Amino acid sequence: MKLEGKVAIVTGSGAGIGEATARLFAAKGASVVCNSITDSASKVEKSIRRKGGKATFVQGDVADEHDAQRIIETAANTYGKLDILVNNAGIVIPGRVDDTSLEDWERTMAVNVRGVYLLSKHAIPHLKKTRGVIVNTSSVLALKGMKNRAAYSASKGAVVSLTKAMAADHMEDGIRVNCICPGTTDTPSLARRILEFPDPEEARKQFIARQPMGRFGTPEEIAEGILYLALAEFVTGISLSVDGGITV
Repeated sequence: MKLEGKVAIVTGSGAGIGEATARLFAAKGASVVCNSITDSASKVEKSIRRKGGKATFVQGDVADEHDAQRIIETAANTYGKLDILVNNAGIVIPGRVDDTSLEDWERTMAVNVRGVYLLSKHAIPHLKKTRGVIVNTSSVLALKGMKNRAAYSASKGAVVSLTKAMAADHMEDGIRVNCICPGTTDTPSLARRILEFPDPEEARKQFIARQPMGRFGTPEEIAEGILYLALAEFVTGISLSVDGGITV
């Protein structure tokens, strides 16, 4: 029970990496605030509670400041404090610079970058009290180029840089800030994107082929990396790649 007595927020916890992280944190003893833009994380909250864990569901858009503040305040008001913020909510809209609409570019930046900024902004006063930790979900595409991911790559590169800036700014407050850079992970989001290809079976093979280890990562494997970053007291400002060797 490595997180016994800790209070954690996991945004985007209705499926995939966020869901796996919320479940893992709860299993390790944390009280978890599960967030999603739809009601998808409510099932995660209920599942955690059925297993004897502590969880609260908050629906909200991380890109909206009112919602972001409400997510943070729900954790503090419900459990009396905040120890860990996992900024995991994110979207993937494919495209190159020349064929990405301004609307898609701005929505990508709003969710993937502004969301991290807003949640962190409102969490930091609470995290100062607990000498807490922020873990941001970036991507291997912040570290290497890949076709048809211009807006997404730019947004995740911003998360890496913002992580380092926040780590430097808040080291004296006792707040650690790290980010994880997952490789291609077998999530419902990936499955939906693969189904949009003319030949989904071939597309899945191609996605797997770009992973040197010859398989997708699992959400649980990424969640273990997030847990490490939440617990590693001598680690701040780093980008941890959990990517099956794609950045080798």
